[in-house]
Amino acid sequence: MTAQRRQNLRLLLRPRHVALVGGGDVATVINECRRIGYTGALWPVNPKRKDIAGIPCFPDIEALPEAPDATFLAVPKQAAIDITARLARRGAGGVVCYTAGFSELGSAGQQAEAELVEAAGDMALLGPNCYGLINYHDRLALWPFAHGGMHPGFGAAIITQSGMLSSDLTMSQRHLPLSYMVSVGNQASLRLEDFIDIFLEEPHVRAIGLHIEAIRDTEKFASAAMRAIEKNIPIVALKTGISDIGARLTASHTGSLSGTDTTYSAFFKRLGICRVATPSEFVELLKFLTIAGVPAGQKIAGFTCSGGGATMLADYAAPLELDFVQPSGHTAAALTQLLPHTATVTNPLDYTTPIWGDYERTLPVFKCLLEDGYDSAVLVQDYPSAGLDESKPFYRADSDSFITACQTASIPAAICSTLPENLDAETRGHILQAGIAPMQGIETCMQAISAATHYGKKRAALLANPSQPFSTTPLMDGNFRQLDEASAKTILAGAAISVPSFHQLKMPEARAGTLNHIDLAYPVAAKICSSDIGHKTEIGGVRLNITSKRELSTAIADILTNVQRHAPDARLEGILIESMIENPIAELMVSLRRDAQFGLILTIASGGVLTEILQDASTLLVPADDLSVLATLDSLRMARLLGGFRGGPAVSRQAILDQIQTLVRLMHARSEIVEI
Repeated sequence: MTAQRRQNLRLLLRPRHVALVGGGDVATVINECRRIGYTGALWPVNPKRKDIAGIPCFPDIEALPEAPDATFLAVPKQAAIDITARLARRGAGGVVCYTAGFSELGSAGQQAEAELVEAAGDMALLGPNCYGLINYHDRLALWPFAHGGMHPGFGAAIITQSGMLSSDLTMSQRHLPLSYMVSVGNQASLRLEDFIDIFLEEPHVRAIGLHIEAIRDTEKFASAAMRAIEKNIPIVALKTGISDIGARLTASHTGSLSGTDTTYSAFFKRLGICRVATPSEFVELLKFLTIAGVPAGQKIAGFTCSGGGATMLADYAAPLELDFVQPSGHTAAALTQLLPHTATVTNPLDYTTPIWGDYERTLPVFKCLLEDGYDSAVLVQDYPSAGLDESKPFYRADSDSFITACQTASIPAAICSTLPENLDAETRGHILQAGIAPMQGIETCMQAISAATHYGKKRAALLANPSQPFSTTPLMDGNFRQLDEASAKTILAGAAISVPSFHQLKMPEARAGTLNHIDLAYPVAAKICSSDIGHKTEIGGVRLNITSKRELSTAIADILTNVQRHAPDARLEGILIESMIENPIAELMVSLRRDAQFGLILTIASGGVLTEILQDASTLLVPADDLSVLATLDSLRMARLLGGFRGGPAVSRQAILDQIQTLVRLMHARSEIVEI
């Protein structure tokens, strides 16, 4: 982003005056500006109308008193291009192009979008095909629909690639503090990373939420994400388009191509971005980060007035990076004196109903446990609905004592309901004002606290040992071909990659059964060699554990017969005869491939015939340091086999690491290799 465009983006976000070009949609935007309390000038532009929403219209852009800081366009496609060019000539700041019909239609709209970008020049162009933006802090809503949302002086900045989702998020009944809502649409000019970068300047932005269908420029995105790490502004990502149908819809919706889901996960992990799976998780995690903040560690204290609630807290925390550390001996003894005799001193703590609703008795209980030095705390409360809330003062007494205890301990904390709907709006507001996160849904709450904790841990690791610069390399032009196994293993062996001893029989030798010159010890394996056959086993192209020349001759004949039957048109290079690896400890698959969007991608997985069935794989992006590679290896379910399972022999993890890094060096040295 150029310096001029950056300055124009600041004008677009905080304009002194706004031009609004169009008809009915303009009236809605004017009303939304009034609703949020915008105090700048509003200049509707329409040559056919006298006024819109009670404001006199200007006939054209040239008639405006001065170049507008921001403009909202809701006109046909060609008119949008023409008006954008006229705005640029006047020196306008930025444009929200609500108009659709550009690259989201494919090639038919790509040329028009290119013309729109050219017309905008260095103006800040948001869209096209977008809803616009809401600046809650400065009270601006360039938004063509009714909107909700609240801003208590701080909040999350949310950037989405779906207009409807952005609208839904403003309407959520969740008490998520918002600073900005931006719908980026086609990202013809301004992209996700541009808004990340600009929002990092805002002291009232405490977290950034992204709805991502596809990332256009991964290098610039990565740079912006690392600046967020430096500034301690967590980023939460909701990635959609992960299914086959979803990916196709993404392409048709935004004109972007989705990378594979596992690659996006590796990308986010590398950058310390918190990935979530659902809109509810998205909102709740942003809420916790924005209101409560990032825990210093994974020690958590839990409080309920129910044994069932305590059990659920423990169960949901078990698979997460949270630790309900039990009270120290001193603290346990003190709690025994404070609690009713029916209570069991444990963490999570059921403080029992005899002291429920008694501020003076629950406060010392909460304070006592928290004095053990926990990093975060959670209280479970499900409030009664309106009309049944005679007991609400008792709930409020417990929440207030919990709030006081957490404020004394100075730790991030949450009050959560078991069910999302059991925390009413008035209660949520009261909890939020105290700096405690009002979380809705016990499982989602625990996931959010865990994700926030993991973010803090990952951020510390990145600051101590920054990731090597992320970069991509354009793929070489040309038609790629798959090498046969013998050719591929020759390249690997030449790069000091360990491969079994092998001998390739050319097709004339294989058909003639010429085996005398094969100098390999039995047992051996025989495989068809063909760049046209990717999966040999399925067509009977592999024979294992061959123990004699006679068995080998029979195996070769069978392989050739099977290949003729199942792949008659395949080009055959010969038969690969290979030494068998006896008594293997485990089979591990290592793959490296080039990707135009994400660079070099490393996948480590359980190998062998069960690879597809087990789906035990982990992906990371290269360059990757040794610790990251080893952590990826250890994340596999089969990692226990490598360590000497049930008294069996262990594998040298260093040897595996050395071979993987040698493969990486081979890929860097041989740019013509696309995948291994």
